[in-house]
Amino acid sequence: MKIRSLELFKVPPRWLFLKITTESGLVGWGEPVVEGKADSVAAAVKEMEEYLIGRSAGDIEDIWQVLYRGGFYRGGPILTSAISGIEQALWDIKGKALGVPVYELLGGAVRDKIRVYCWIGGDRPGNVAQAAKEKMEQGYTAIKMNGTPEIGWIDSFQVVQDVLDRVQAIRDLAGHKLDIAVDFHGRVHKGMAKVLMKELEPYKLMFVEEPVLCENEEAFVELKRCTSIPIATGERNYTRWGFKKLLHDGGVDIIQPDLSHAGGILEVRKIAAMAEAYDIAVAPHCPLGPIALASCLQLDFCSPNAFIQEQSLGIHYNQGSDLLDYLVDKTVFEYKDGYVSKLTKPGLGIEVNEEKVREMAKIGHNWKNPIWRTVDGVIAEW
Repeated sequence: MKIRSLELFKVPPRWLFLKITTESGLVGWGEPVVEGKADSVAAAVKEMEEYLIGRSAGDIEDIWQVLYRGGFYRGGPILTSAISGIEQALWDIKGKALGVPVYELLGGAVRDKIRVYCWIGGDRPGNVAQAAKEKMEQGYTAIKMNGTPEIGWIDSFQVVQDVLDRVQAIRDLAGHKLDIAVDFHGRVHKGMAKVLMKELEPYKLMFVEEPVLCENEEAFVELKRCTSIPIATGERNYTRWGFKKLLHDGGVDIIQPDLSHAGGILEVRKIAAMAEAYDIAVAPHCPLGPIALASCLQLDFCSPNAFIQEQSLGIHYNQGSDLLDYLVDKTVFEYKDGYVSKLTKPGLGIEVNEEKVREMAKIGHNWKNPIWRTVDGVIAEW
């Protein structure tokens, strides 16, 4: 199982795929990408290549340690995302070599299916009631939407009222048959977050995500005292060391590590175990492609505190290509009654359509998130 080669593919809408091939011909796929920084992550993967060629693909923990610790500077979105995609591909190879799904190598399955949710409303949320109706008709039982467009450090109550009106429109349509999560997306600063969360209390939300930016860790504890709404965060935290203080301080109810950013499958399994010790749930972040989702599901199926999975089918970012386009078997993520069933094929449980990947890599992408400003011209969080 010695590693022979690495190959990268930048494909629409905004993804980067990695193919690792062993000398025996076994192939593993990973998704090492930071949204808007695909070329930077690709360069990081290429720099790590010399540590991989000739190594046994099964030595996943040791390879991870070499890549993480061996470069002196460590952590951060670029380096850790590069490691994450490599690690996913190695697990794909190991599972295929042994003929079992990855979760079987991490203690075995704890569930038969996992609940999923989908996005509605776009970056600047609008027409959410109609979108929620469509998702219910497709069988979803949970949705998430952005809370606000651009917002000032302290803004008018009309901004708050607009959020309440959107949530009310969904409740008027669906009652409590549809669970609603509202993502503040790190756009909201502490003063406005306290107001919004207080006003959203009556709507019985599933959770509020990133009520403030993750670097304002002390604010999570303060916000937790002000609300009974479960607080979720973690998509911009990397490795177990990036989650340690967040978990210890007790300001969150749900962590959302991204398996293409936080260090890969085993690293997030370790993070999930840390969270379990603090009685905190896990809902992996995944607005990315099919390889990232397959990796998340392997984690979900062996982690008892995982309770719901984000997935990108139909998300507003997926312009020109979507979640299932790169798969041979497009039924593998078939959603039924708001759940996806346990993956049973070896490795990550999916078969990547390499011909399609190579075709779309000729198109590539140059996706960047927008730069937003408030009405007075000050840079705003996207």
